Amino acid sequence: MKLLQRAGALAAVATLSACATQTPAPHVTADLPQQWQAPLPHQGNQTELANWWRAQSDTLLVQLIEAAQTASPDIAAAASRIAQSRAERVAAGAALAPTLDAASSISRANQQSTLPMGTVSQAALQASWEIDLFGANRAARNAAQDRYDSARAGWHDARVSVAAEVANQYYGLRACEQLLTVAQQDAASRADTARLTELSAQAGFQSPASLALARASAADGSSRAIAQRAACDVDVKVLAALTAIAEPELRRQLAAGSASSSATASASVVAAAPSMAIAALPASTLSQRPDVFSAERAVSAASADVGTAQAARYPRLTLSGSVGVANFRAGGDNTKTDTWTIGPLAMTLPIFDSGRRSANVEAAQARYDSAVSSYRATVRQAVSEVEQALVNLDASAARSSDAQSALQGYRINFGAVEQRYQNGLASLFELEDARRTRLAAEQSVISLQRERSAAWVALYRAAGGGWTAPTNRPATASTH
Repeated sequence: MKLLQRAGALAAVATLSACATQTPAPHVTADLPQQWQAPLPHQGNQTELANWWRAQSDTLLVQLIEAAQTASPDIAAAASRIAQSRAERVAAGAALAPTLDAASSISRANQQSTLPMGTVSQAALQASWEIDLFGANRAARNAAQDRYDSARAGWHDARVSVAAEVANQYYGLRACEQLLTVAQQDAASRADTARLTELSAQAGFQSPASLALARASAADGSSRAIAQRAACDVDVKVLAALTAIAEPELRRQLAAGSASSSATASASVVAAAPSMAIAALPASTLSQRPDVFSAERAVSAASADVGTAQAARYPRLTLSGSVGVANFRAGGDNTKTDTWTIGPLAMTLPIFDSGRRSANVEAAQARYDSAVSSYRATVRQAVSEVEQALVNLDASAARSSDAQSALQGYRINFGAVEQRYQNGLASLFELEDARRTRLAAEQSVISLQRERSAAWVALYRAAGGGWTAPTNRPATASTH
């Protein structure tokens, strides 16, 4: 009869164990498009994203990125999260193994008995182990591993974000310097026109209205140059804050970088940045994004948390034991004994908790549903970011030749009108109109170069910045 009772108990435990392992799917699909809906930039050599900055032959940019990554509080916080998740992973894994503690004690007592007064000293090794019948500790360990993997991916994501931010600021500063050069040249041209107009007006060849217009144009050009210089100074200060480099030293480095090439040549480096490898299928590219991987790991961790909450509703089985030695000293005599115990083998069965454990399961399931929704939203956003970067890159490339042709034509036209004006064959109004058109074309070319560099940086950011998922994990986009 006792044998049948034990067999029935074991069968019940096995049935409960099977029920406890039913957790939501740790991997879900993301409904990715079969192909990109924008042209891929495969002209020229393809370089690895991780080395893309170095492939641009701009050593100062690489130095600024490295300095910013060293000083970034976001990266430091990401590193701290890695350390915390690593410790949590170790603690969760340790729950699956037995614990072993050493204990010792000494006491002296006098009892009203036949035993004389004496000193008792003892030492023992005590062990305990929770037998993980329903997978609670295994689920907690898996969740901790997922969060550790997510934290490592988040660290790289922070580094990529900092690199993209610094690059955008750096390219913006270089574009600002170009615009400043154009504004200074335009201001000098307007001032020269005002000087010539004043001489003509004094000789009676120009009206006072023309002289007033020339002076107003010169003042406007000077104002534009001052405003542009202030904008560049602000960009330098922002870059100094990002990189934690003292502003005087940063200005020295920027000036040294500009001395090796003209501002226009510096921008041409941006426009001719090397192509990066973008896979033909979105699934391949999205597997390189640390934020997508992190969101996928969050789903897996939430699934494990559901398992942990479910297992808390079922019995817990623990086994303990100890082995040690004891010594009793009384009246100069020692009595030594060896001790050992196995047990108790204890089972704790939840009976009534006012619905607390069921509520914990429902909360864990809700967090899982939220993680799934967040993961799919992250994937959609990733696809959108890559698509936007591809469109902007293709559009800026297509507009480049037209913008250069327009600039060349407006420069020629301005030169001809300026020559006619100096010979008295064109009015000041014609000259100022040609000047405004040429200035707008100059600014348009520089802005287009800035857009192209921003598109390259956005594509670098959207493609994950060279990060690859760990090989021991399934590919994000192909999991089910």
